[in-house]
Amino acid sequence: MSLSVSAIARDHADFIYKNIEQIERMFHPSVTEDEELIRRALFAVRNKSVVFQRYIPANQRLYLSVQDVRTTEVIIHFVPNIMSCTCPQDGMCRHKVSVILSLYQHLESVQDWAAKWREKKSVSLHELASERSPENWLRMVDEVMSNVLTPDTHLDSYLISNIADNTMSKLKKHLPFEREWQPLYHIFMELAVLNKIWDHMTKSNARLQNDYFEYFFDRRFDSLQNNIHDITAKSRLFAMDPFFNALQLMVRELLIERTGYMNRRMNLYLLFWDTLFVEKSRAEEELAYFDEVLFTKDGVPIDLMKNVFYILLKNYSDLKNNLNIVYEEQLLIYFGLARFAISKNDQIASELILKSILPYLNQFINVTLTPTHRQMYVKKVNKLYENISLTEREEQTLYSAFGVYGIHPYSNYLLKNKRYEEWAAIHQLYPTSISYLESCGLREVIDAAPSVTLPLYHYYAMEEVGQKSRLNYKQAVRIWKMMKSAAKKCGKMNFWTDYIHSVSEQHKRLRALQEELEKGNLLV
Repeated sequence: MSLSVSAIARDHADFIYKNIEQIERMFHPSVTEDEELIRRALFAVRNKSVVFQRYIPANQRLYLSVQDVRTTEVIIHFVPNIMSCTCPQDGMCRHKVSVILSLYQHLESVQDWAAKWREKKSVSLHELASERSPENWLRMVDEVMSNVLTPDTHLDSYLISNIADNTMSKLKKHLPFEREWQPLYHIFMELAVLNKIWDHMTKSNARLQNDYFEYFFDRRFDSLQNNIHDITAKSRLFAMDPFFNALQLMVRELLIERTGYMNRRMNLYLLFWDTLFVEKSRAEEELAYFDEVLFTKDGVPIDLMKNVFYILLKNYSDLKNNLNIVYEEQLLIYFGLARFAISKNDQIASELILKSILPYLNQFINVTLTPTHRQMYVKKVNKLYENISLTEREEQTLYSAFGVYGIHPYSNYLLKNKRYEEWAAIHQLYPTSISYLESCGLREVIDAAPSVTLPLYHYYAMEEVGQKSRLNYKQAVRIWKMMKSAAKKCGKMNFWTDYIHSVSEQHKRLRALQEELEKGNLLV
């Protein structure tokens, strides 16, 4: 039976149209390489270089060859909707495109499709890149993404990372030749792509709160961080000033005009003002802008934003006045501001911020945060407070807010103040393990006040005995040996002798325990 290609195309029209849409998203006529790829694919179709070899209905698999410089084999698996090609190129190569177009011609006109595709070309990216300006760079982003982010397109979240990567790969082909311009180009394009995708998803009412979008944002943020580090290590050219002005507007737009993930947007904003925007005049200009703004689209408190520039301009009186009102629901942003001040080596500003939010920590840690995040945030918060000086009352407020999640930092605080009895009491109240005690300063307590450790050793040894296995008995003996050493150090050997014989007598029916006690020479 002869191979009816038209029948195959009709039966799998959905697959063909889906791949045509993918080709339109991936390739843009303004990109020289994309235009060349489509041109060669169309040439293969016109010259009948695509040869349909066989079709296996049982597993719906179509085998084809494309007569190129070197003949390549393409296999279409219609059921899982995938294609494979023997050429070394990843993704959608010209051979796969030519195969899809060869099938498409049995459904619609390939010539009409090619004409419509070429109509999307408004300007050459090469021409835009050759006349270097912020406006041209933004037009490059618009041109590359125009076929993907159309007004009526609903963008699925799982696609945005691939779209961003594909866009960046096209834009990187026009990277400036001068080395000092390259980090700025990367930063500009990363931020422009991020801003444009976020704007499109906001306007199309797409769901932003998902893992796909977080992954997309975090990848862009990491790339921006790396490139900003590169550009700050180099001297800045006067010709770059207009690009920095454009970046300032874009990063402001991301913060003010976009919605969702306020903390991430704030971190991005602080990243630029911490490392890239260093001029005093620029900070004064941004502060003047916020003095005129009454509200933001996502409800970012304007007073909170002004704190950034009070820190940069060392305007401590206005910062202090502004911190009289603390927005409890935005405590994460205050932590970001504190880190920002610390990165600027501004002891005064960091102390003002951290002390102003201290009364709200208890509610934040023990109510606002989910239990799975509390331990992690306590470590982060404690690291911030280690940078400032606190009164004894303020320290008590801090560690009280930490509660059970702050045993380690509270232990260090007690050791610093030589409050060894309280150290032992807190670990009796919240028992953990001997190894955790050692991480909290057990050795220091043994050196300074060994007697307070005896009840702790007793507790953990008896916990092991209660498990009633030889392995646990061995661990109990190890603990008793540490207890014996502590008793000897504090001159309480008589107590120790009475204690261990009492324990032995109490558990005389546990033969395995008695054997381990004898092996450990504890009853001598």
